[in-house]
Amino acid sequence: MQSFVILNEAKRNKESKLIKRDSSYRQNSKQHNINALFFFCFILILASCGIRKSVNHIPDVKQYSLEIPKVSRINDSTFSFNENYLTKNKQQLWELYIKGNPLQLGYNNGALTQNLMQKQEEIFFSKVEGFVPSKFKQNLLRGFLKWYNRKMYLNVREDYQAELYGLSQYSSDKYDFIAPKFLRSMYLHGAHDIGHVMQDLMVVGCTSLAVWNENTEDGDLLIGRNFDFYVGDDFAKNKLIEFVEPEDGIPYLSVCWPGMIGVVSGMNKEGITVTINAGKSKIPLTAKTPISLVTKEILQYAKNIDEAIEIAKKRKVFVSESILVGSANDKNAVIIEISPDNFGVYKVENTSRIFCTNHFQSDVYKNDKRNQKHILESHSEYRYEKLQELLKENKKLNPEKMASILRDQSGLKGEKIGYGNEKAINQLLAHHAVIFSPRKKLVWISANPYQLGEFVCYDLNEIFSNKRLKNGIFSKSELNIAKDPFVDSQELKNYDEYKKLSSHIEDFIGDKKARLSEDFINYYQSLNPDFWIVYYQAGKYYFNKKDYSKAKVEFEKALTKEIATVPDRKNLENYLKKTLKKLR
Repeated sequence: MQSFVILNEAKRNKESKLIKRDSSYRQNSKQHNINALFFFCFILILASCGIRKSVNHIPDVKQYSLEIPKVSRINDSTFSFNENYLTKNKQQLWELYIKGNPLQLGYNNGALTQNLMQKQEEIFFSKVEGFVPSKFKQNLLRGFLKWYNRKMYLNVREDYQAELYGLSQYSSDKYDFIAPKFLRSMYLHGAHDIGHVMQDLMVVGCTSLAVWNENTEDGDLLIGRNFDFYVGDDFAKNKLIEFVEPEDGIPYLSVCWPGMIGVVSGMNKEGITVTINAGKSKIPLTAKTPISLVTKEILQYAKNIDEAIEIAKKRKVFVSESILVGSANDKNAVIIEISPDNFGVYKVENTSRIFCTNHFQSDVYKNDKRNQKHILESHSEYRYEKLQELLKENKKLNPEKMASILRDQSGLKGEKIGYGNEKAINQLLAHHAVIFSPRKKLVWISANPYQLGEFVCYDLNEIFSNKRLKNGIFSKSELNIAKDPFVDSQELKNYDEYKKLSSHIEDFIGDKKARLSEDFINYYQSLNPDFWIVYYQAGKYYFNKKDYSKAKVEFEKALTKEIATVPDRKNLENYLKKTLKKLR
């Protein structure tokens, strides 16, 4: 306990830093990119012109009828306006049902979720403030956002702009200094895409799969996905399940967060499903159509795979993305691989399963150097191989077996690779996991934490009918999938403690005078003993304290573990080389 007293005394007045994946290598790379970005921002602001039109743009909403919502509060977690509802279920998932024309949808969404949306805004922008504490750099960032997003409104459908406008009327006044409410709402829809590009922020590493025919118990199409978009634990607390009944188009379900009209995981009443996985992108020069608005359009207007492909082809995107599309009407699934410069569709032949991680597979990307490098150096191919392994072990999938695959934390051949390793299917950071049964119109959505909580079942046939209006219940609880026993394990408690201590370790690494006890370092490593990072961090601590003998031992231990990426391994090997030179 002595080490904890020392730790707390030294750090009690210092705010803990968020160290995503607890890797200072990524933190240093991220800082380098941020500094380069701000230099770029400065040049742009000096030269920027022609952004005034976009900054002052407001969509024309006069064509839409509007009834300003008067929300009735039924209890602490249930609110309504006409046939629009917001409620929280016993698994702590928020359920939102909205209907109307585009403008009315936005207003209904904003009025019902206002408190949640403003809280989500605060979490997101405080995170950005943590990354960019300098007021000068924040001003540069605001200038950059205005310049970078100057063409976004030209690439977003007018009806979606009207919906965003209605939603934005309920945004917080606190962040008006960043941008006007409507533009800020559009910027936030592009933040997901930027998170995909800025790999050093490490906010993504999604996995999805579809199986049918001989690979499922009933022969029906079954789809599963982990959405590993991470902006901190607080951001993922208020998961929102939206049931949207637009005036024009097909009703659909979307799993997202307050303030989001785009779709990252969803299914429509026709049995079309969409899930998105990041591809390797170059940093784009200007924002265009956010990918989540492309998938929203697919859900709202597509009844089959061909219609989904045609919709995706029409839109100009600014990042590389895989969209796994499942279809009840086709009893099939394909992956639409879309980027600013190319477009491909990956279809499987002579098999009834398709896997999607974070690299492209269609013929048009076979010679893409960026994609080839990503396959060689990232953890995408490893997770792809792990899916193949799990499908051999799990024949004839059903929703319960699919959930077990999405929750799997082991490496290839069942190897223990440490909790939180990016090579795992379950990296213990997912915003949500979803399972779709398109023909039956059933959806299972994970409750917190990560994809470990109970999977709550929803029947779209019932929800988009008078039956739901009569009983007021959204979920089909008798079909829920039980929580993972790991939720109540000592291992998960250890992992949570490990995450808390990681930020403190990073603080001590950067402080030449501060000292950690051997007991503390041993305790820290015991919380996640199979994870390479705990030894890497200890090695860096000793290296910076010029205790090179101990640094050597820790770096060598780290190299015996399953390391997430080739750049991570190279960085670790470089540290060991520098250490050995110091010992000569």
